[in-house]
Order: sequence, then structure tokens, then C-alpha cells
Amino acid sequence: MSAYKIEAGTAQHIGSRPQQNDRVALYTAAKAPGYVMAVLADGMGGSIGSDQVLLTSKHLFDEYRAGDAPSLPRLQELLRNVALEAHAVIKMNPLVANAEPQSTVVVLILTPAGQAVWAYVGDSRLYRFAGEATALRSNDAAYVDFLVTNDGLPVDAAKKHRNSKLLSNVLGNRMKPPFVTTGMHEGLQAGDAFLLCSDGLWQLFADQELAAAVARNTPRQASEKLINKAIERAGGKGDNCSMAIIKLVAPPKETPSYTVQKMGRAV
Repeated sequence: MSAYKIEAGTAQHIGSRPQQNDRVALYTAAKAPGYVMAVLADGMGGSIGSDQVLLTSKHLFDEYRAGDAPSLPRLQELLRNVALEAHAVIKMNPLVANAEPQSTVVVLILTPAGQAVWAYVGDSRLYRFAGEATALRSNDAAYVDFLVTNDGLPVDAAKKHRNSKLLSNVLGNRMKPPFVTTGMHEGLQAGDAFLLCSDGLWQLFADQELAAAVARNTPRQASEKLINKAIERAGGKGDNCSMAIIKLVAPPKETPSYTVQKMGRAV
């Protein structure tokens, strides 16, 4: 029996925006049984970019063949290709002649061998929780280092890259290709959990609040509570709010089965 079972769900709220540009989905792989993907994209300038992220993610995941054992480097390459291919297609879209749609992306794959691999571009976040503790939170430190080392920017200027159209790290940016950050974790166990979310959620919560909400509730209950609290805290000025929650929980204990037989009289 598996050491854990997966409970997962997605949720969204439009916030105070005129339309929902976030996209979020959970997928299983057509040719890799036991593999699960979660993907979240925050579209800017409409939903063209975030729609493309989901299309590309599903297409490449469905084409993935696992082989005899999970290969973490292959999975990391798959996730890089998701980001880079979506970026290329967004730029080629004929509907964007007079616009420049862009998107963030954060994508996670769990393998049947208790492994997790993820990648992200932009400020949508991935959290890994161990119970009610935050074990990991994605950030842009790797991209800042890249700007300093490869582009020769001063550290302070690199840290302000979100304010620069030239340096903004998103899919669809015609002035700069995306920088894809990847990560991995092995030895997943019951009690671990992942949260993928857009900035309409994470900017309103401390890490420990998110960890506690996920740990103490089912994915559906946690998402409802977080969205309701986000609406309250945003005070009528909330952004699109989206999330995917994946929890690893202990499987139910097997109930012993007994066969009752009539015994003959003892002599």
C-alpha cells in the first residue's frame, strides 16, 4: 500500500477585477500512470497568455513517457520546455498584434516514487509545507543572481526588475526571454502539502497562515477559507485570486476481514 494518498483541488475568485485572467488546473499524464501535474498561470493583458500555458502544459505532459523509473532531470527539462514553448507560442499569436499578453507560470509534478519537481517564471508562487511548517517558498533569487552575473546589473537594480519592462521575468515578454527556475524534492510523505497560488492570494497572507489553513483543512475547505479571508482583507481592491492545493495524507487503515465458520462439537 502507498505511504500516502493524494487529496487535491483548485479554486479561483475574480476579486475586484473586470475579468478573470488567472488559469489553474490539475492533470494526470496519459502515458505516465501515477504522475500528477498542477499548473497555475497569471495572465496580464488578458487571458491569452495564461490560456496558452495550460494548453502547452497539458500537451507536453500527455506526451511524456516515464520509462522504468522517474527521471528527475528529464522532468525538469519537461517543465522548462513547458515555459519556453508557451512563451514562444504567446509571441507568435496573431491576435496579439496590437497588444502584448504575458503570463507567469508555476508548475509542479508529483511522481509515484514520492518525488516532486517544479518550475516557475514570474511572481506566482509555490509553497511546500511539512505539516504546519513552511519548508519552501519560491522566490526570484536565482533570477536576480542571473541578472547580476550575466547582465552585469548592480544588485539593487536587479532586485527592482519587476519595475522594468526590459527585465520583467514573464512569458510573452518580447524584450527578454524567460528565466526558468526549477527545483525538486524527494522523500515525500503523509503530512506534506503543496500550494500554488497567484499574487492575488499570497500578498495578503503570512506563510504560517497559509501553512495552517492547508494543514488543518481539506483542499476544498482550505481554499474556501483563504478566498473568503482574501476578499475581506482586500477591502474591495482585490486582484484575481487562484490556487491549487495538493495534500499527501495517510491512507485509511485496512479493516481486517474475518470469515466466521461453524465449528463442530468437540469430543
